[in-house]
Amino acid sequence: MSTLITDARLADKRVVDIFIEGGQISTLNPDTDTDPDRATHTIDADHQLVLPGAIDAHVHFRQPGAGHKETWESGSRAALAGGVTTVIDQPNTDPPTTTGAAFDAKQTYAAAAGVDYGLNGGVTHGWDPETLFERPMCALGEVFLADSTGEMGIELSMFESALHVATSNEELVTVHAEDENQFNPTALHRATDDIGLGARANHWSAYRPANAEVSAVERAIDLAAASGAQLHIAHVSTPEAVDQAVAAGVSCEATPHHLLLSQADAAELGTYGRMNPPLRSEERREALFERLLSGRIDIVATDHAPHTHEEKNTTLKSAPSGVPGVETMLPLLLAKAEQGRLSYERIQAVTATNVAELFGFENKGRIAQGYDADLVFVNPDAVQTITATELETTCGWTPFEGAKGVFPTRTLLRGNVVYENDSYTPIAGHNLCM
Repeated sequence: MSTLITDARLADKRVVDIFIEGGQISTLNPDTDTDPDRATHTIDADHQLVLPGAIDAHVHFRQPGAGHKETWESGSRAALAGGVTTVIDQPNTDPPTTTGAAFDAKQTYAAAAGVDYGLNGGVTHGWDPETLFERPMCALGEVFLADSTGEMGIELSMFESALHVATSNEELVTVHAEDENQFNPTALHRATDDIGLGARANHWSAYRPANAEVSAVERAIDLAAASGAQLHIAHVSTPEAVDQAVAAGVSCEATPHHLLLSQADAAELGTYGRMNPPLRSEERREALFERLLSGRIDIVATDHAPHTHEEKNTTLKSAPSGVPGVETMLPLLLAKAEQGRLSYERIQAVTATNVAELFGFENKGRIAQGYDADLVFVNPDAVQTITATELETTCGWTPFEGAKGVFPTRTLLRGNVVYENDSYTPIAGHNLCM
């Protein structure tokens, strides 16, 4: 099928026609005397904003092992509804993606889902790098330097070993940087037995303070430099960590919840606001957002980590860490653009172009000749209130309940309309790291 899209407004304000053949962009502003006659399908963009499909470099789609939280099918549907056409899934599933056999099992789920994808390999006790590196991994990690997910946390000696293995295999290493030695158990002891929305989530922020991240980022950068490994810092929550990464020439990502939520929101979120790293002060949040504006944050990724209501509706000490986000990342950023706080070009950079370049996705992240026709149509004026009951994710809640978002009107994956007006028409996903 060939498709002609007319009157598409790009992030740089150009209005163009886009001709698609074989799932890729053939030409922009095609010859009006010839190319339109070859199109088997026409879409009138009607001057809507058209962006490249977003790439979420940090999701936990929970299969295998915890499909009651999210499946690859439901996660893909949520992603496409939010304008995300490619995801990179993290290894802490059950079993963890730390061996070749575990990688193969997870890829069975991913290949049947409706988004393009990459899979990361994990590092923990019992990992098998020999078989793991035979598989088409996207990166090694997220490697945990704390107790974020229990046994997935590793000591520094294993981290050093993983860095050397990754270097010899020319593989990117992504790291969850928190220094467990800097945690404050006294703060957690103060947490009450209040449940769910009634819990005081600020105790979690006090338990895992900002200096725990700053210390771990410094250590990870030093060890990576010694081994020659290419390092990427996941979900930075402090401006200090961003500045460390920039000074060292290391890439970093920030999540929508660390960019847009703070400890000021903790009282309303209760245990639903427990995540790792935790929410920071409003001053740090604003400083983090300023670093997004200035270009010091390379990419935005969600750390989409869904849990059910039943799992989160317990005490702060017992609730699992993590929040959903793959469906709301782009809508939240687009709402900030409508408010005048972000440019569309910056949104395109941090959600698509920079992500594709960082992970080596050669045909993704741009609207240009030869690139995959992963396209997101947006009416910037259609600002709506985010409501969990209207979202596709299985978990049924969002930390952004009541926030403003601009959702896509249509999402294309490789030239195919896969989401439009709540209608989901999936096609098989591709492993981009093959």
